[in-house]
Amino acid sequence: MMVPGLKAVVFDWAGTMIDFGCRAPVVALCKVFETAGVPVSEAEARADMGKAKSDHIASILAAPRVRQAWTDRHGQTPGEAAVEELFAAVGPMMRAAAAECAELIPGAAAVAGALRAAGVKIGSCTGYTRDMMVDILPRAAEQGYAPDMLVCAGETAEGRPSPLMLWRNLVELGVWPASACVKVDDAEVGIAEGLAAGTWTVGVAASGNGVGLSAAELAALDPADRAERIARARAGLEAAGAHVVIDTVADLPAALAQFRYG
Repeated sequence: MMVPGLKAVVFDWAGTMIDFGCRAPVVALCKVFETAGVPVSEAEARADMGKAKSDHIASILAAPRVRQAWTDRHGQTPGEAAVEELFAAVGPMMRAAAAECAELIPGAAAVAGALRAAGVKIGSCTGYTRDMMVDILPRAAEQGYAPDMLVCAGETAEGRPSPLMLWRNLVELGVWPASACVKVDDAEVGIAEGLAAGTWTVGVAASGNGVGLSAAELAALDPADRAERIARARAGLEAAGAHVVIDTVADLPAALAQFRYG
């Protein structure tokens, strides 16, 4: 894969390179809130996907329905202590769920391999903490994907939508300018991260949080329903400012050829 001027591609993880449908965070978040006596829906758990998990939990708690349900259940409005309590509890659940959902999305390893063969650096960042990635990294490597760089939630002063995790990738990879690089992400907040950093951005619609279904579940849908769900996810990523939106990472080569780098 030869793309003149392209120096680095920085990939998100869940919903972009692994875990078709971005299922692991939803499973863990729903379980931890249920354990706390305040069940949340899958839609509520997905609303702020892509943020660092502590920020994600804080956003869920700030939603009016959840805030009121927490207040009714615990006798006080959820504050920083509630965020810390839930974040501490979600860690082991996230690690277990993520390890079970670490299958690469079809085409991910081949695309990364072709980029590396062309001399393009491969970065990555995630809303998962380093502990949550412990079991994912070797499983991804076994399947043929091992990026040159990983930045996890909590390793920069701010997470998404700030550009700091993405910038750290570029610094450590030794690549510049940002306009010679691409961010690939399935979440609107990840697209915002790329725009803030000054990179090109590619949204991933079908395999990501916007649709939220496994590959088998998506394939089993009526074709019209499937097309409608993907179109909604695509529209959300386009509204977030993605320069190009693709269905899955397997479609990335054609998208990369559309940009002028440097």
